[in-house]
This record gives sequence, structure tokens and C-alpha cells, in this order.
Amino acid sequence: MPVIVARRELMAALGAAAAWPLAAAFALAPAVSRPALAQDWPARPVRIVVPYAPGGSTDTVARITADRLSRILSQQVVIENKPGAGTNIAAAAVAGSDADGYTIFIGSSSLVTSRLLYRSLPYAPDDLAPVTLVCTFPLLLLVPNSSPARSVSEFIGFAGNNKGKITFASPGVGTAPHLAGELFKQMAGIEMTHVPYRGDAPALTDTIAGRVDLQIGGSAMLEQIRSGQVRGLAVTTAKRSRLAPELPSVAEAGMPGFDVTAWFGFFVPRRTSPAIVDKIHIATTIALRDPALKTSFDNISMVAVGSTPEELAALLAAETEKWRPVIKQAHITLDY
Repeated sequence: MPVIVARRELMAALGAAAAWPLAAAFALAPAVSRPALAQDWPARPVRIVVPYAPGGSTDTVARITADRLSRILSQQVVIENKPGAGTNIAAAAVAGSDADGYTIFIGSSSLVTSRLLYRSLPYAPDDLAPVTLVCTFPLLLLVPNSSPARSVSEFIGFAGNNKGKITFASPGVGTAPHLAGELFKQMAGIEMTHVPYRGDAPALTDTIAGRVDLQIGGSAMLEQIRSGQVRGLAVTTAKRSRLAPELPSVAEAGMPGFDVTAWFGFFVPRRTSPAIVDKIHIATTIALRDPALKTSFDNISMVAVGSTPEELAALLAAETEKWRPVIKQAHITLDY
């Protein structure tokens, strides 16, 4: 049964923290001693700003989570789609909005990579404060069924024997799959030409047809692997994913240390009061523990996670250190 908590009961839910897993209890504990500076929040609908058009994975995750949050908060949580400029239009809009808890940004590693890729941005990276990690998911390495490669090691050998001829597809320049491909290329010591597309779907069409040699894309393409339309070589996470136990990790398949875990998280304008950040964090933590939400996430190949704001901030710092040398070596720059 879904967890449904009335707004007046939200703060009372803190008392249950001791019975929760350690990470959740730690996440909630600071709120107990803080004054109720934002006791009336939320008094009106809350919006989650999605940096992509409706229908994609980010939008779907936001809508599933918003549905649970609406029940928990006893206020409508609505989705506003603001696509464009590699998520920077939406990020800038949220960064410049009132810091009152009524505008939440669902962000990804693009918050890290944008500051490394773009010559200038319409907002400062620190204008958005972390609230909680929402979910994680693996990226996938796919090849056409016509490819001679049936494993990561075989693909590396194939690329080594065809220098200057190998291509890899991604859903766009600077996206997580693109950067994962650059990291793969650098760690494997092979040459691959990047072919950017406007999303996973058009890239998949050309992968199926054999017009590109490798595609790195989202976990939603497990369906095409399992239906036999393409061949899956590996997942990009450090270990096998429970979402695709049949696929080895790139590290397991012969490239130790390779780890690209995609994620979505909630952020708010930097000046948002700690009391409101606590409330958003608590409500989201409750939502992510809902078995129905977890099932919905499983159905779209996402893993509900949750974290403290500090843990999400640490993830941003680690991602910055990971991607800075990759982007520098690949000489990738973009204009806003």
C-alpha cells in the first residue's frame, strides 16, 4: 500500500526515524532540533521543473515522484517542462526563482558537466542547493546484431583492428552517454568518432541498422536488448545492475575502474531556508520508500535511492573530479 502522510503529520514522521535504516535516520535527525521556521510550507502547489520535453526518462521520474509527494504533502505537486540548452534553461530559471520551496529542479550530472563544458552559463553552479538524490541507473553499451563483437574485450579488439573507422552514438554532445563514451575510449586506448543524435531513439534506429558501431544510451533500451533488436555488451556501473543482471559491468568485462552511474536528484535555489530543505528532503525520502514508487521506477529501469543533502553535494564534487580530465582530454567545449 502506498505511504500516504497528511501535511500536518509530516513533521510527526520524524519520530519514526529510529525505526528506519541508518542512512534515513541520519538524514532526518538534524530536522528534529531545528525550529519550525517554515511550518506553513507547503501552503500552495509546488512545481518540479524538468529540463526536458515531456515523455523522456527525466520527465517520467519527476511525474512518478510528484504523484507520491502530492499525497504526502496534501498539496498538488505539478510538473513544468523547460527543455533546451543542455538543461541550462531550466537550471537558470530555478536558480533565479524565489527561494521559498515552491520551485524544485530535477537535475542530473549535467549540473556538473555544464560548468566544465560551457564557456559561460546564465547562472552560477552554486545557485542551486542539493536536497536529495532521487534515483540511479546504469547506461548501456549496445552494438548492432551484425557486429562481430559479443563482449567488451572483443569490441576493443575490433576497434583496435579498425583504427579511424569506428563510430559511437550518443543522445547528444555533452550528455552523460557521450562522456561515458569518451571515458571508455580513453581507458581502452582506442579511437572512436562520436556521432551525436537528438536523443536515444534516433540513435537506436541507426544502431539497429548497423550505421554506427556502438551506442551508449539509457537503461530504457533494455527492452530492445531483450527483444533481440540489438546486442547488449555491458552496463556502465561499477558492478552488475539488478535491473540487468544478465549484462556484465564494463569493469567486470575487462576494464577495471570504469564506473559511470547516471542519476537524478532534487535541487532548490541556494537561499532556500534549511527548514524548508529539510521538509522537502523528508517528504521525498518517505516517497522513495513507497513500494509502489519503487515498482514504478523498476518498470522504467530506475533504482529509487534517496540521500542527505550533504551526500548529494559530495556526489557533485566527485563527479566534477571524474569528468574534468575527461572533458579536457576530449577537447569538448560548448556555447550557451
